[in-house]
Formats: sequence, structure tokens, C-alpha cells
Amino acid sequence: MIYKIRIYGDPVLKKKAEPVTEINDEIKEILDNMLETMYASNGVGLAANQVGILKQLIVMDAGTKDSPKPIKIINPVIIEKSKEKNEYEEGCLSFPGVTEKIYRPAKVKIKFQDINNNEITIDFVGLEATAIQHEIDHLNGILFINRMSPIKRIMLDKKLKEIKNSKSVEVK
Repeated sequence: MIYKIRIYGDPVLKKKAEPVTEINDEIKEILDNMLETMYASNGVGLAANQVGILKQLIVMDAGTKDSPKPIKIINPVIIEKSKEKNEYEEGCLSFPGVTEKIYRPAKVKIKFQDINNNEITIDFVGLEATAIQHEIDHLNGILFINRMSPIKRIMLDKKLKEIKNSKSVEVK
């Protein structure tokens, strides 16, 4: 099932997601649907907030069409960040048509649970490090525009107002 992606202006995007206390069939189904929604939207990552579900769930795939690398993440926590930063042109499914260069730690160590309730720790680097930090921000009610300088946000003001007023995004 493909979910409707919530876009900028929807109050759910600024809310904190709750930890998942039990990994059951419902949680697994939500993650499957989130992955399907992310692929249908040509995204790299998707946090549950973006589909109106306030649970600490993320799906990501920074692979390629020929070599996909889907990952389902439950209750993620950043346990280490590099001092070195990378700059990536970030976009967001909740901000259609908006991209901006954002600086984030180049490498992060994330602890999370998988769908089998195993505790996993992974070092993410490059695009994957950027994507996981972007999605964890979503779970904490932080939007990528909050990571932009005030000048960049002012320059985007007209576009942000247009997005806010459109109220929905079509998934094809």
C-alpha cells in the first residue's frame, strides 16, 4: 500500500515520533508500505512522520536500481558522529521541488533494532550518513530547512509558501 506523503505545513512533520515498544506484524507491514511509498516517490529515505505515523521507523535505500540496498530501521539512535563534515544537495519528499546544500557529519554510528528485534550498530558514510541523519531529524520533528542558514530560508520563502498552500503531493 502506498501512503500519502505529508508535506511542509502538516503539523505531524514537527512532532516527535514515539519509540516502538513491540515489533509485530503491524510494524512490519508499516515498514513494507513505507518502502513501497519511498520507491514510488523516487526517494532515498522516508521517516514514519512523513506518512503521518508517529513511530520511530525509517526506511532507506541509497543503492542503485541495479543494486538496491533497502534497510528498515526501528528506534534509531546516533551514538557517534565524525568531526569531519560533508556537504550534500539534500531534497525531501515532504518538500517537493526544494533542494539545498546541507552540511552534516560525514560519518555516523547508528544503533537500532531490525524487524527481528536484533540490536544492530552500523557505521554510515557518505550519502547514507546524510540520509540517515535527515530521517532521524524527521523522527525528532526537525525539518531539513531547519538546517539551512536564515538567508537560504528567506530565499526559499516563496517556494515554501507555495508548498504549504498546496497541501498534498501526488505519488505516481
